[in-house]
Amino acid sequence: MANHKEMADFLASVEKRAFKQALYAVQQEDNALDIVQDAMLKLADRYPHAPAAELPLIFQRILQNTIRDYYRRSKVRRFWTTLLSSLVPLHDDGETVDPLESLEGARDEGSNPETWLARKEVATLIEASLQLLPPRQREAFLLRYWEGLDVAATAQIMGCSQGSVKTHCFRATHALAAMLAEKGITL
Repeated sequence: MANHKEMADFLASVEKRAFKQALYAVQQEDNALDIVQDAMLKLADRYPHAPAAELPLIFQRILQNTIRDYYRRSKVRRFWTTLLSSLVPLHDDGETVDPLESLEGARDEGSNPETWLARKEVATLIEASLQLLPPRQREAFLLRYWEGLDVAATAQIMGCSQGSVKTHCFRATHALAAMLAEKGITL
């Protein structure tokens, strides 16, 4: 069973990665922060006595479900807003309001600035390419390669079979490689 300190340490260690996952999914910083906060509160509230070893899997499942809930609420909200906006006349000005944080490249003390800049540019391209992936491929890729979870844990979090996880990861890696190759980067 995780005590208060273990729970706090776990949440502190996972907050940045969780924020990145949510940001990739919803592509709006404020919404991503809300999602991570909700997921952390749910974990602390509903699983205060969970074993420390199980916290990563439980948290990832909660985070992914919170992201899905965000999409469901957004879909309903857009539906109702569309219906209601058809009843309200449009403004004459026609102005509309469009409803990523770049990877923080840690600079090594011993590396030269050119190498550091090249790595940062590649990381930025990878981040931009990740956003172009379909949501399930991006989710599988981030859970497997960013979070370092195994296939079984990823399948459990995503609520699908292990074969589906492998397929999503395979397609994601090949799509990313193709996108980066178009930009002249070979890995």
